[in-house]
Amino acid sequence: MSKNIKQGIFGLLLVIPSFLILCFVVIVPIILAINESFKDDKGSYTLAHYFYLFTDKVSVNNITFTLKLTIISVIMVLLISYALAVYMRFSGGRLVNGIKRMYMIPMFIPSVIASYGIINMYGNHGWLSRILLLFGNEALPKIIFDYKGIILANLWFNIPFTTMLLTSALAGIPNAIIESAKDIGASRLQIFFKFIIPLSYRTMWVAVTFIFMGIIGGFTAPFLIGPNSPQVLGVAMRQIFSVYQDTQLASANAVFMFILCSLMGYFYIRTMIKDDKTAH
Repeated sequence: MSKNIKQGIFGLLLVIPSFLILCFVVIVPIILAINESFKDDKGSYTLAHYFYLFTDKVSVNNITFTLKLTIISVIMVLLISYALAVYMRFSGGRLVNGIKRMYMIPMFIPSVIASYGIINMYGNHGWLSRILLLFGNEALPKIIFDYKGIILANLWFNIPFTTMLLTSALAGIPNAIIESAKDIGASRLQIFFKFIIPLSYRTMWVAVTFIFMGIIGGFTAPFLIGPNSPQVLGVAMRQIFSVYQDTQLASANAVFMFILCSLMGYFYIRTMIKDDKTAH
């Protein structure tokens, strides 16, 4: 047996355990959920659950609410994180050093604790309401048990990770490129749109993909902070499964969420492949 064949067999043996774990943890549950979503109470295959998903008023409102919330959250997280990353990359001083030390803290706080912290801070009888009451202002906008509270939680959970990714990408941009652009008279906006974004947008797409998948499948913050109606798909799926005990409809919701995440992943992979072909 040649050395190359032995190395190939050894590499295959190393990959098989990971592949088996992937199959039992990810692939098999997906197949079972897809199969369950097409069954009715009698075990026959039907499309009734998917028709219900896209025709029932409550279900359509949940889907619309989830997509709206996800898109707004992704845009806000990306804008704030990009601004922070650019500021930390091209600025200095005590403020920048303070931001670098503190912006990662939310990543180490459990989502349940953070959610209850947001409730205690921004609730109708929370700390912010009490502080405003001292100044005679009682008109605090409804934040908790509203989509604004979920957006606030999404910002808390996703800005640190996204900023970390973008900061690492911006750190790879040579200072010589920025200095050369300044020497030929390029403005800050021109430098940002013609140099910084093109040199970091691959990482930006990675961040967008992770943010989208994390938010659209979120449960803890929407369950604790979100409204009773409409609900995000994760919370609605839990209610369908545990309260109404309709496993087939809950599976249809799960499959739909999986399709949305797969489309986002496909778009990301296709974009990266096109960029690689263009580069070569």
